[in-house]
Amino acid sequence: MAQNKYSHLSAAGTDQCSPPLGISTMKLFTGLILCSLVLGVHSQWMSFLGEAYEGAKDMWRAYKDMKDANYKGADKYFHARGNYDAAQRGPGGAWAAKVISDARENIQRFTDPLFKGTTSGQGQEDSRADQAANEWGRSGKDPNHFRPAGLPDKY
Repeated sequence: MAQNKYSHLSAAGTDQCSPPLGISTMKLFTGLILCSLVLGVHSQWMSFLGEAYEGAKDMWRAYKDMKDANYKGADKYFHARGNYDAAQRGPGGAWAAKVISDARENIQRFTDPLFKGTTSGQGQEDSRADQAANEWGRSGKDPNHFRPAGLPDKY
C-alpha cells in the first residue's frame, strides 16, 4: 500500500487518505479571513453608496430651495450649502457632491450661451465662482459665508 505524504502525521488506525487536521484548519481560517475581508469591503461599499445617495438628495434639496427662493445673488449660498450638507454624510456624499457639481457646471457651459445668451467670459467667470462655492461647502466651511442679506430664514 502506497503511503501518502501525510502518513507520518496520521494517528494509527485512521484513514490514510485524509489530510491532517492542521491543513483543514488552515483552509478554514483562510476561507474565514477572505470572507470577512469581502464582507468588510462589501459593508464599506454599501455605506459609501448610502452616503452618495443621501448626498445626492441633499444636492437636490439645495437646488429646489434655490429655485423656490428665487433670490438674486443667492446661488453661491445654495451651491455651498448643498455641497456642505452632502459632504457631511461622509466620503460617498462628498463624492456625489463633486460629481453633481462638476456635471452641472459642464452642462451649464454649453446651455448658458444657448438659452441665456451669456458670453463665454461671463459664463466662465460665474462657473469659477460656483466651483469655488462648491469646494467651500465640500471642505466643511460654513455655507453662510455666501448667504446674501435678506434671504428668508427658512433657507
